Amino acid sequence: MSKPPLAKSGQTEVWITGIGLATSLGEGLEANWNALEQRQINVDETSFAPYIVHPLKPISLDSQIPKKGDQRQMEAWQRIGTYAAGLALDSAGIKGNRDILSRIDMVVAAGGGERDLQVDSEVLSAEASGNNPPGFLNDRLMSGLRPTLFLAQLSNLLAGNIAIVYGLCGTSRTFMGEEASGADAARIALARIASGESDIALVGGSHNGGRKDLLVQYEFGDFNLKHHFAPVWARADHPGFALASAGVFLVLESRSHAEARGARPFARLSTVVADLARRRSQPGALTATLDQLWSRLPLSGGKGAIITGATGAEPATAEEREFLARHPDFPIRATGTSFGHTIEAQFPLGIALAALSISRGALFPPNDPTGFETEMSHSPTQIVVVGAGHWRSEGMALVEAIS
Repeated sequence: MSKPPLAKSGQTEVWITGIGLATSLGEGLEANWNALEQRQINVDETSFAPYIVHPLKPISLDSQIPKKGDQRQMEAWQRIGTYAAGLALDSAGIKGNRDILSRIDMVVAAGGGERDLQVDSEVLSAEASGNNPPGFLNDRLMSGLRPTLFLAQLSNLLAGNIAIVYGLCGTSRTFMGEEASGADAARIALARIASGESDIALVGGSHNGGRKDLLVQYEFGDFNLKHHFAPVWARADHPGFALASAGVFLVLESRSHAEARGARPFARLSTVVADLARRRSQPGALTATLDQLWSRLPLSGGKGAIITGATGAEPATAEEREFLARHPDFPIRATGTSFGHTIEAQFPLGIALAALSISRGALFPPNDPTGFETEMSHSPTQIVVVGAGHWRSEGMALVEAIS
């Protein structure tokens, strides 16, 4: 059963007024846009061989997270996300504004935290040797993990750290569930503002792709891209996604709230819809679900484009491509080629790039040797963001120019 968009037509208009990006292509809007225009791709084929990873471009944590103690108690994915959240607050012009930060909502898409590989390895080695006393595992974990490190495994600690570092005091919601969490975070934030329950929200997620434990986990499902890099649409012979590190956050707010404080918007977030196709029991269900979600978008027939988080994993990408081929008038861009796959942050990344493209009056150029992605000569007025998870979940968002 599909999830309703929650926000209904005629409700409050929601603007995107802040964007924070820390990715494998760089930090900030200019660096990422310039890299896209130059068709840059930053991949590491050796550090985690045979797996391909898109590493985070170096960032100066002190510029957004000045206290070393705050940095130390976070895991990498939390530092990345907290950093990107600060960039978004800066972009929206509200960092340090106590009045707004005291009531801003926060909706975060997050994974389950990171493992301590050294402790895990020591526990497994000791277990393999045998002769361990009862309670060995609990004793080892309690003595081997710092309390702050143990708590860092909780997904909602990303929101907690953002609140601590920047002084956010409004409501907080954390969604888990891989790619679905990013779509639902955007969907709920949009609904709250559109319905008048909230004026402003910080929405997004983060991911650390350079994790051996994650690579092992996804290898069990044969999802990893291996041996050599290829663009998303050129992976038919060796499917898989390349995990990536990125933090992506957006500031959403009602039009009236933005206008009252003189904020300059990037674009309007009009609709977010989501669903969960029965992929395992019904071949072609993903394509059918994307068709159904598309029918629920208020498209005007104007100058449109599609930004998709297509993973490169199969059979999901083949079924998504079948859907995309039905809309030849919409030039397509796959974020997985340039940025890699950021799981929870992939859907917010698509929204961020759609808003940035509309604000700059141009879709970034294709980066696809197969010809599936085509040039767009005119300025986009509507961009559909598509998110089809590697294993489950589907979502779409409509980002529009403000008239």
